[in-house]
Amino acid sequence: MSHEVVEKNVGLMMVLILIVVSIGGLVEIVPLFFMADTTEPAPGVHKYDALALEGRDIYIREGCYVCHSQMIRPFRAETERYGHYSVAGEFVYDHPFQWGSKRTGPDLARVGGRYSDDWHFAHLYNPRDVVPESNMPAFTWLFDNKLDGKDTAAKMKALNTVIAATCPKCELYTEEEMANAQKAVAGKTEAEAVVHYLQGLGLASKQW
Repeated sequence: MSHEVVEKNVGLMMVLILIVVSIGGLVEIVPLFFMADTTEPAPGVHKYDALALEGRDIYIREGCYVCHSQMIRPFRAETERYGHYSVAGEFVYDHPFQWGSKRTGPDLARVGGRYSDDWHFAHLYNPRDVVPESNMPAFTWLFDNKLDGKDTAAKMKALNTVIAATCPKCELYTEEEMANAQKAVAGKTEAEAVVHYLQGLGLASKQW
């Protein structure tokens, strides 16, 4: 088949483009499903406990991912500021993942342990108290809203289904953990849940 024939036949060109793109995509994507680095948890990475799981859901509900990423790129400017670049094995328990697409505020992938709980509480209540130039909104209602935990076990069960299908070597929530989930979170404020979630982010990377 001559190049001239392809150039003069738009339909044929579109078909050939689709074939080439499909093959290229398969070659890039399919191997990732069989690589340990992308299908197994990184060293030290564990599933979220009940309170962190609730905190993560509140983080998503409040749209924190719109202004904060959780993806450190392998560039010197980022690794010097935030720490070790992100690896696929960090996100095996994240459904959906929280990589984000822009940074109005700093990346949070390694924020765990960087500040005290009191700092986080003050920052959530009024960000300007700790970062005067911050344009982050205050989340005062998180200190009034309390968790009842009635859906926590159901969330764990749903995550088990997804995790088992995507990460055969990952930890699943046990029946005991699901049975005790409501007790673990009931009465906690949403602010406590969010801070607990944030304080766990990136701790595993300290082992690498």
